[in-house]
Amino acid sequence: MTVDIAARLAEVMPGIRRDLEDLVRIQSVSADPARAGEVERSAEATRDLFAAEGFETEIVRAHDGAPPAVIARKAGPEGAPTVLLYAHHDVQPENDHADWDSPPWEPTERGDRLYGRGAADDKAGIAAHLGAVRIFGDDLPVNLVMFIEGEEEVGSDTLVELLEAHKDRLEADVIVIADSGNWDIGEPALTTSLRGLVRMDVEVRTLTHAVHSGMWGGLVPDSIMTLSRLIASLNDDAGDVVVEGLHAGPAADVEYPEARLRAESGAAEGIEWIGSGSVVERLWTKPSISITGFDAPKVEGASNTLIPAARCRISMRIAPGDTTANAVQCLQAHLEKHTPWGATLTATVVDTGEATQIDATGPAYDAARAAFAEAWDGTEPVDMGVGGSIPFIAEFLEAFPRASVLVTGVEDPDTRAHGANEGLHLAEFERVVKAEALLLRNLGALTEG
Repeated sequence: MTVDIAARLAEVMPGIRRDLEDLVRIQSVSADPARAGEVERSAEATRDLFAAEGFETEIVRAHDGAPPAVIARKAGPEGAPTVLLYAHHDVQPENDHADWDSPPWEPTERGDRLYGRGAADDKAGIAAHLGAVRIFGDDLPVNLVMFIEGEEEVGSDTLVELLEAHKDRLEADVIVIADSGNWDIGEPALTTSLRGLVRMDVEVRTLTHAVHSGMWGGLVPDSIMTLSRLIASLNDDAGDVVVEGLHAGPAADVEYPEARLRAESGAAEGIEWIGSGSVVERLWTKPSISITGFDAPKVEGASNTLIPAARCRISMRIAPGDTTANAVQCLQAHLEKHTPWGATLTATVVDTGEATQIDATGPAYDAARAAFAEAWDGTEPVDMGVGGSIPFIAEFLEAFPRASVLVTGVEDPDTRAHGANEGLHLAEFERVVKAEALLLRNLGALTEG
């Protein structure tokens, strides 16, 4: 039976919208132990949605007390490929409610968007998978496996254990990871590269105890000045990272208009960009170093004192083609070489995540590009890099080396995932649902005849 995807899309979207809103109302913040019950409730709601569509469903966890994931399976035609659809049901903290224009846990439509925590990242990913399933009903063109994770926003600590424990159930020919986004409204994308991550806490110590700045200033180096000089050594005057041994590479020939860049980045008026090379190289395929935390006395109430130690957190994004092991070694060597004035250096790795480079060629990628072009009325998808990190993608590639991994998603440049007023562009979401249904149809057709 041939399914009229466009007609079915119109029929299922109102129900998908309601189900998405119900999911958004669940405060499944995996980083908040006080809301662990909400994370459980989110897993149960996700399980029930797919059970209602005829899937064999189960909530799984790596061990007692670990966050809940959902595995669901439904058979398609004999001999059809197996497709695993990934999303995650946990969300970021909403932080200060005063920063939101509407309550973060009450989905609210304003203009062309639906606002709420998780409305895009990543409960819309669950809803997109559910929409594609409902379009086909019991006439699936492929065998489907759902894997809906419950700890992505806290680093997927037990994901490797889950993939290993349930490998036979999760094995697939194609894996669709719906946790990225599109290039722009009206311009679809396949994410083909992501930078990796190394976070390191760095402390410099210059004194055994605090001393008077007037009595000893000018002779004894203070720890804040010392740390500031060490941080400054990480970039040259143009803003390029100068840590020796890090990898950098070319990026796709994609134009990032200046006006859009200014609007999306939140850069203050008059700020100059740092680094060299094209915009997308600097954002996607070259390393970057940022300071995301700094321990020092507050200005208000500060005394005339040299403090003995200062500490910062370095967040280093590493380019596709590099490894976290190499990046850690290079960063550590640079810090040791450039710590001034004989200060004692302590560098501690907080966490790491590997970069990803996907060879987006072959039948599955052709099927995806054709589906996206059809869903977006002839607009071909961009092969997009992402400057941020999704380390679990590398773990999927390692666990299932023979599978074609497609990284898609519902986000757009103004989604504001992780921030206040996170929002889902509703028209683009409908196109995402249509594109996923078309992708499943195209993948099923690969084995026909």
